[in-house]
Amino acid sequence: MKTLFSRLPPNAQGAIWVLLSGVTFVTMTVLVKHLAGDYPSHVQNFYRQTGSLIVAVPFMLRSPRQVLFVPLATMPPLFVRALLATVGMILLLYTYEAVPMAEANALSFTRPLWVVLLAAVFLRETIGPSRIAAVAVGFVGVLIIMRPWGAGVTLGWPHVAALVSALCLAGTITGVKSLTKDLSASSILVWSSIIGEILCLPFALADWRWPSVGDLIPLFLIGLLSAANQVLFIKGMAVGEAAVLAPIDYARLVLSIIAGLVVFGELPDAYTYLGAGVIVASTLYITNREIQIRRARMRAVEASPPEAA
Repeated sequence: MKTLFSRLPPNAQGAIWVLLSGVTFVTMTVLVKHLAGDYPSHVQNFYRQTGSLIVAVPFMLRSPRQVLFVPLATMPPLFVRALLATVGMILLLYTYEAVPMAEANALSFTRPLWVVLLAAVFLRETIGPSRIAAVAVGFVGVLIIMRPWGAGVTLGWPHVAALVSALCLAGTITGVKSLTKDLSASSILVWSSIIGEILCLPFALADWRWPSVGDLIPLFLIGLLSAANQVLFIKGMAVGEAAVLAPIDYARLVLSIIAGLVVFGELPDAYTYLGAGVIVASTLYITNREIQIRRARMRAVEASPPEAA
């Protein structure tokens, strides 16, 4: 089996990893929704963060000095990133508890829209008219899903939480871009997990209840599935081309529709399908446009003459 898999083209291997990451993510959200009545999102997030910390342990043991000893100046941005991740994940889990799965998943895909805006503000990246237009179109898709008009209005705190969650998690992506200048990926992963666990603890203790034996397994599965989701996605992007694999990630939306229908009897309406389609189209355009810009910069660097000695 391993030999057969290794014979596949890199993009095919990457697609399989990304699809598996989608399966783990949707499975995690099904468990979150299943346990919502007994464990609020901030308690569930504590178990999710514990799973991330377990995954981070091998990185600490492999080279503790290189991973744990980081410049003091990097601690404030590491703390801010962990805080954004904690708030973002609590709100994301709350959204999945309160909103139909397909709707929550579609709104979570607004993250790339926020990344573009945050990169322009904090990283001083130049954003062209086409990407600005794509961001605007993406938020039109959000309005279609939330439809804050007429008798069919569905706008509520869970929808606001979904957008704030996407904004916070976009901030963690922007933070990684700046932190990688001074820290390794392992240091960022480990310190984010440690700080995140500390930040999660007060939220969890506020509504703590000891889980039953039957609940303990799905709670820890939430943590392990969350960590597996990140590892599988990173693995997929490492072996395949981002331009090819980016559309594969949207299989999560299809999987969430199926899971919502089969497990919870949720049937998305036409507005959800239309809004999700608009968001997916705009974020796909943004992703492909950023890849084109990155490739153009690389070609420009390769074509530039070497400096004279």
